[in-house]
Amino acid sequence: MNRSELVAALADRAEVTRKDADAVLAALAETVGEVVAKGDEKVTIPGFLTFERTHRAARTARNPQTGEPIQIAAGYSVKVSAGSKLKEAAKGK
Repeated sequence: MNRSELVAALADRAEVTRKDADAVLAALAETVGEVVAKGDEKVTIPGFLTFERTHRAARTARNPQTGEPIQIAAGYSVKVSAGSKLKEAAKGK
């Protein structure tokens, strides 16, 4: 399902226009992105998803072409965890 299909499904289910559903989806994505970028708290949608920023330590890797060790700087990543209702839906229950 791509974004336009998701917007159409949301609009049908919530009985709103596609424009309104798209605006809500865009606002959700923007808000989650802003909170995760700050990194001081996680975003939880109970039973569905949890988004949080995690720290990745600096590490040594190997260049696959030359075999030389290279240093990868420390950085941040996003951890997304499925909630209980989403896990049950994935099981087909």
